[in-house]
Amino acid sequence: MGSHRRLAPSGFDRGSTAAVGLLSVAAALLGAVPATAAPAAPAAPQDDRRAEVDRLHTEAEQATEAYNKADARTDALREEVATAQESIARQQERVNTMRDALGSLAGAQYRSGGIDPSLALLLSAEPDDYLDRASVLDRITTRQAGELRELQQAMRDLAQDRAEAAGKLTELERGRKAVAAHKKTVERKLAKARALLAALPDDERTAYQRGSRSGREDLTALAGGAAPASGRAGAAFAAARSALGKPYVWGANGPSGFDCSGLTQWAYAQAGVGIPRTSQAQTGAGRHVSLAEARPGDLVAYRDDASHIGMYAGNGQVIHAPYPGAPVRYDPVAMMPISSITRV
Repeated sequence: MGSHRRLAPSGFDRGSTAAVGLLSVAAALLGAVPATAAPAAPAAPQDDRRAEVDRLHTEAEQATEAYNKADARTDALREEVATAQESIARQQERVNTMRDALGSLAGAQYRSGGIDPSLALLLSAEPDDYLDRASVLDRITTRQAGELRELQQAMRDLAQDRAEAAGKLTELERGRKAVAAHKKTVERKLAKARALLAALPDDERTAYQRGSRSGREDLTALAGGAAPASGRAGAAFAAARSALGKPYVWGANGPSGFDCSGLTQWAYAQAGVGIPRTSQAQTGAGRHVSLAEARPGDLVAYRDDASHIGMYAGNGQVIHAPYPGAPVRYDPVAMMPISSITRV
């Protein structure tokens, strides 16, 4: 994501997107009609069209972050539901065992309880033995009452867990729908950006691509800078460097392609450190430092909504996955407004 990114306003503005798209198509069509036809509206200035592509990429990235957030929540819910279902199955088995045990004990008492206790005492050859058995039966009855209370509590717990699992299943379905909606939004905006780029004259498209590389031919060269803040930051930074040149793939977190937060998450995973999936959440994965304090491996978030993130590389540069069509690369740390710098 190069210096051209500074031109990109944020927000979802479908109206202006449609207007510029229609204007470009109209200009192309009217350019082919005879001179006697009504004069064509002037084509949008080159900078405006390039800014429109930047805006679409920015909005697609914001939608990608929303997609990643919904997808991560859906994955977490899926695991929670699976765990809840396993717990419910174990609880149900326990309830069944308790019911069987109480049923057997109740049946035995019923079968032996038809004799009046005083008659049983008269018929007993050893009255002391009878009294001993009566004492045991009393203890069994007390235990049975306790087990019955335990069974009732287990059944209440089971019903509550089933209700919670049902709620999570409902939320999981909503999450799946949200993921699908965000995916369509990203695809739509990226398709518009591709179409607008394809409609640019060759020289304008070349100029745009040159601008998106910050005017540098070698995207992998980097002079030496400060040392990483820690061993794990150094390992994450080394992993990010190993991804240089890999393509931007929205919604991907490696190893063959990345979006912005996917790259930083993957890099820290290679260092044995788990950080959240989205750029917004990654800003809370450690303590904030100033730009003057930044060291290689620190996470640099951009825009007020932290919808883009990269990794500080030292020497005033970051490694990041810019946008579709641009590979993982170095760019100036000040390529966009910085919202925070996080040391993991």
